[in-house]
Amino acid sequence: MQIHKDILTRKGARKVSDIPKEIQILLNQGKIESVNLTEWLAVNHTTLLKNVLPSVGLQHKLENIISETLKQDAESGMKAIRLTGELLDKAIDEGNEQKREYFIKKFSNHPSDSVRCWAAFMSRNHNISLEEKLAYIYPFAADHHFGVREISWMSIREDLSQHLDKSIELLTEWAKSDDENIRRFCVEVIRPRGVWTKHIEMLKQNPYKALPILNQLKSDSSKYVQDSVGNWLNDASKTQPDFVITLCENWSKESDTKATARIIKKAKRTIIKHK
Repeated sequence: MQIHKDILTRKGARKVSDIPKEIQILLNQGKIESVNLTEWLAVNHTTLLKNVLPSVGLQHKLENIISETLKQDAESGMKAIRLTGELLDKAIDEGNEQKREYFIKKFSNHPSDSVRCWAAFMSRNHNISLEEKLAYIYPFAADHHFGVREISWMSIREDLSQHLDKSIELLTEWAKSDDENIRRFCVEVIRPRGVWTKHIEMLKQNPYKALPILNQLKSDSSKYVQDSVGNWLNDASKTQPDFVITLCENWSKESDTKATARIIKKAKRTIIKHK
């Protein structure tokens, strides 16, 4: 099916009620990607499942998966993505690794960003190492779509937070990547407070543990990464303001760059607000 250029280059509606019917249908068919958060949240994952599963040869799993999503009232948003991914993971776990890899590839490379989001949650039922879990999530962390990148860190955050020292060791290497999306992932996945996720109490109280990553990115050239580092430190400032103040003072002396100055401004915004 050829998608018209005007559809692919649209800016996206600001309200769900303003999404054109044609766009909503194409999103729920898995034919196009969402272009903003409004569209991303408007996808009906039950309808999407009905369109996607038969196309990849999993129509026999459709009834049970949809039944569970309806039972848990998970037809849209983050809850739907998490649950759908986990249900699909169980549905294809039939002891045939080759078949499993086939389905994972189908979902991971799907044209719909929502389907790729499901795939990011399709390794949670398996007893694999932290290194293997990170290797699995790498392509999602590097995805061109904003929604898939956010889901990538949400899907693995709990695993990493339970093995924090080892996670930081591994992520410190990832933070050397040439890909700004991967560098940003390293910071976002262990933000002390995070967004739509449980806080990481260890980092709220001991933010110094993340210094191997933070120091490496203190003058990153990417604004996308700068924002993440600044937000990380702003999180930390709500429980350990002295740590953030001292670190920002040190960074100002060590790195007299616009990038570092921008990070520091973001990092200290809560501290300045409460002065």
